[in-house]
Amino acid sequence: MNIINPATEEIIATIDEDTQETLHRKFEILQTGQIAWARQPLAERIKIILSFYHLLEDEIEYLAGVLTSEVGKPLNQSRNEINGARNRITWMLNNAEKYLSDEWMTIGEGLKEKITYEPLGVICNISAWNYPYLVGVNVFIPALLAGNAVMYKPSEFSTLTGIQIGKLLKQAGLPDQVFQTALGAKTTGEALLDMDFEGYFFTGSYQTGKYIYERVATKMVPCQLELGGKDPLYVADDVNDIEAVAASTADGAFYNNGQSCCAVERIYVHERIYDEYVNAFLKEVRSWKVGLPTEDGVYLGPLTRKNQIAILDQQVNEAIEKGAILQTGGKRSDGKGYYFEPTVLTDVTNEMRVMQEESFGPIIGIMKVKDDMEALKLMQDTQYGLTAAVYANEKERAERILNQINTGTGYWNCCDRVSAALPWSGRKHSGFGATLSHQGFRAFTKPKAWHMRE
Repeated sequence: MNIINPATEEIIATIDEDTQETLHRKFEILQTGQIAWARQPLAERIKIILSFYHLLEDEIEYLAGVLTSEVGKPLNQSRNEINGARNRITWMLNNAEKYLSDEWMTIGEGLKEKITYEPLGVICNISAWNYPYLVGVNVFIPALLAGNAVMYKPSEFSTLTGIQIGKLLKQAGLPDQVFQTALGAKTTGEALLDMDFEGYFFTGSYQTGKYIYERVATKMVPCQLELGGKDPLYVADDVNDIEAVAASTADGAFYNNGQSCCAVERIYVHERIYDEYVNAFLKEVRSWKVGLPTEDGVYLGPLTRKNQIAILDQQVNEAIEKGAILQTGGKRSDGKGYYFEPTVLTDVTNEMRVMQEESFGPIIGIMKVKDDMEALKLMQDTQYGLTAAVYANEKERAERILNQINTGTGYWNCCDRVSAALPWSGRKHSGFGATLSHQGFRAFTKPKAWHMRE
């Protein structure tokens, strides 16, 4: 399997993919080690993960360089991702004992009742390429802390980073029998679905998530899906600083080249401030530096996947044919690399693909609305349900809108952010189950009820 630098289109590494034989061998290794790992005191498991946390800091420059070389995000954004992963690990380490320990529910005369949280066993983590550290630690860190063994399959587009994660975990003291890395693309993923894991945890697209869910359903084991979104944002007419809101929401749409499941994917703006907002938004977008992700000051590097360019082309062309106005960008950049110009479309409608289908690229549609009710109706018009955001001066106004939108996350005067203390979950085509928060620990456990009469 060739690893290609999306900024230069050069092959930077060639990796041997796992075969069915090597995958089964790795699976058997995990089966031999999981029970012993679960019997380790939680304090010992925490100690190893803490060592991994420090190694991420020690090696951050090298790790950021590897990440940038294979996914194309600017170096500073790669550093930000690794530091963000370390912040999440900190929260997990500080809260593992609280949420994985036995819970005494009733202590009465002659009767005691408690809940214990047992590990699922050997689980499969099929991860994503857009934030391999962040979406990775969301799964394998709480899974390991809970006493599970993990087969970790990084995306074929972030394989080198996945290899580094495995190396650092072993360097931190994690036994081989507890964590194995599965390397490869679709064939590797298919083989994993045929194996007898005791839980599947996938991050990626709706189409692939649906396929995985159908394939493993007969196993009767947990299958958790963190999928995509078509995340709406509404800017009300009472915002205090239109320029600041425009800059914040532009970043929410274009950070990491828009390759985020929680990126802002469609914007609705109250007609009273629409023109001023669009002008400020365009000023912000046009100020960004596009170029090699290793250069200082670059905000937008290349897309990670070459085939996404055709999808963006189709969305732009269809929108223009139906009456949208192209304000800036709109095409692939000249020269080497998978670059696509930051693109802003106005006069869009909700029937256009750019407002309905996940873009996962540097493209946004902005639509004028007459009031909150119209904005709400348009925001609800989607098969996805990951996040929704409202920028408004009045909290009650924002809450009134967000309470009526079927998403796992609501944002007031912010967007495109994740907190380790809060559950990260989707609805409808955005998936189900939760990572992060106390629910992110419990997702990797089987509760057992204890009734004890003296």
